[in-house]
Amino acid sequence: MTWDADAPGVLRLPSGRLVRGRGLRRPLPPGPLPSYGVYLLGSQPPPTEWEFTWLRWPDFRLPADAERARAVLQDAWRRCADERVELACGGGKGRTGTALACLAVLDGVPAGEAVAYVRAHYDRRAVETPWQKRYVRRFAQPTAG
Repeated sequence: MTWDADAPGVLRLPSGRLVRGRGLRRPLPPGPLPSYGVYLLGSQPPPTEWEFTWLRWPDFRLPADAERARAVLQDAWRRCADERVELACGGGKGRTGTALACLAVLDGVPAGEAVAYVRAHYDRRAVETPWQKRYVRRFAQPTAG
């Protein structure tokens, strides 16, 4: 079961997949709970009633481990096809917007257009820093290894 497309913070990707973004400093929105969450924080989040992954990602920065971030976001993208997946950071704009834009890239949005897509369909202030925008543009490129 996925999200209601009209619920607060829910982003519809071009494929029709739904994913919720939110700020953890705000109260949990009404409605069903997530079945899975990805929490983009500098320190470990408190436990939840649902399964989650913590991705160490300090405020206004980039993920501490880019390779792990790619794997976690790919998993979140796969799961949002039939689960209620949420991505969240403290305020729900910078890190969350950046991660949502990366999911948009995975869903087929050209990397150079993904930030604009998320700003148009999630929050106009999503993706806050120049390096977060650059991270999204480079997300489609394979990692060196």
